[in-house]
Amino acid sequence: MPSRPAKTLDTFPNPDPDRDYTIRIRIPEFTCLCPKTGQPDFATIQINYVPAARCVELKSLKQYIWSFRDEGAFHEAVTNRILDDLAAACEPHYVQVTAEFNVRGGIYTTVTAEHRSDAWIPLDPVRLP
Repeated sequence: MPSRPAKTLDTFPNPDPDRDYTIRIRIPEFTCLCPKTGQPDFATIQINYVPAARCVELKSLKQYIWSFRDEGAFHEAVTNRILDDLAAACEPHYVQVTAEFNVRGGIYTTVTAEHRSDAWIPLDPVRLP
């Protein structure tokens, strides 16, 4: 069992590739370092995606998220990097990453970034009475 962080995101075949469905992943213990001060930044990462042919494997995602712990990164950069890496690994129809950073210097920061496949046409939302 690996006991160290890794930058690799493993995937597995989508068990139902003919159906659009949403996978929601919440990671409440994300940490990285402030690139200016070296002090830790804490965030909750929310990943929402509609898989195409592949899904992200959660153990590898855990180790991937862990790999940021000792890296300096601006909030905007780390959110977009996570998005880019997920999009490259899974090639989903749609993926959105939201990073809600805890207060630092009296300021909360939330960064949201998304990626959408050019070929994907989302279904119309169902409106229930």
